[in-house]
Amino acid sequence: MQLKDNLNLLSKFTLKRFGNALSVITGYYISKVSGNALQLGLPLSISIEPTTSCNLRCPECPSGKREFTRPTGMLSQAFFKEMIDSVHKRVTYLTFYFQGEPYLNPDFLTMVSYASQKKMYCSTSTNAHYLDEENARKTVESGLDRLIISIDGTTQESYSNYRIGGELNKVIEGTRNILRWKKKLNSKTPHVIFQFLVVKANEHQIEDVKRLAKELGVNELRLKTAQVYDYKHGNPLLPENQRYSRYRKEPDGNYTIKNNLNNHCWRLWSAAVITWDGLVVPCCFDKDARHQMGDLKKSGFEQVWKNAGYRNFRSSVLRSRKEIGICSNCSEGTRVTFPQASTAT
Repeated sequence: MQLKDNLNLLSKFTLKRFGNALSVITGYYISKVSGNALQLGLPLSISIEPTTSCNLRCPECPSGKREFTRPTGMLSQAFFKEMIDSVHKRVTYLTFYFQGEPYLNPDFLTMVSYASQKKMYCSTSTNAHYLDEENARKTVESGLDRLIISIDGTTQESYSNYRIGGELNKVIEGTRNILRWKKKLNSKTPHVIFQFLVVKANEHQIEDVKRLAKELGVNELRLKTAQVYDYKHGNPLLPENQRYSRYRKEPDGNYTIKNNLNNHCWRLWSAAVITWDGLVVPCCFDKDARHQMGDLKKSGFEQVWKNAGYRNFRSSVLRSRKEIGICSNCSEGTRVTFPQASTAT
């Protein structure tokens, strides 16, 4: 199943997009070796935020906790189309997610259709509470290529331990609706992924979620480690099995992040994140948009992507990544991989 999804992604590459990808990779390796930030081309991937609103109250999420200091709101179609028109010839991958629940934006699927018509690979992440019959049909018809469904438990008790306010039966029914409409419309997309955020309350259900994924017929299951903000002295969310934790318990009983945080980061060269109101931030770990690289209401995307502020931020990562706040709790590796949807949670 993953092979079909990968082939679908490859089919989105045009000569211009392929040339852009080569430029980005070249710039990254030159920067990594020289220690001087060089940005060639546009990113391979862009994430854009449909909304900051969410129906759930997940404990490690600023949307869920309603703790944003930045403005909250909904992405407008007009702004979205203007942005897509300016980048689609070179940018291949579009993630309709940053914070919030995408399906709360009433124009979400219309915007997916617009990007899909531009032959961009389109992905999103959802808690699946709004995948009723109509939305499931429209989702398949929109041309969405990848749908990540968060399912963080196989019983209501374990699921709601993290997805506070959520209903597991809605997630399962929404998944069934999507898969049923894929079959009815004879569609190969979206590639449906179950994403299981492993925490202490659900780590004993890993085999159960594997069985559930197989029973429902989703295309892929991904186990994901949880990001927690207060981890040094332990955290109730951290699983007992260290394999599924981003953090390592040290001999003194304190915890440290497993990532070595080497002084380079592929995502800073290959991907960008855009808030609902047009702010460009370096990655999905900057949830509150504290590192604003530019404002697309005032400047074009390429101008922002290559401006002095962005170049200085990349240079600071090449010098000392550990000193940057949003990098200090980062789980992203440093291998060159194609950027994919991330909830950063």
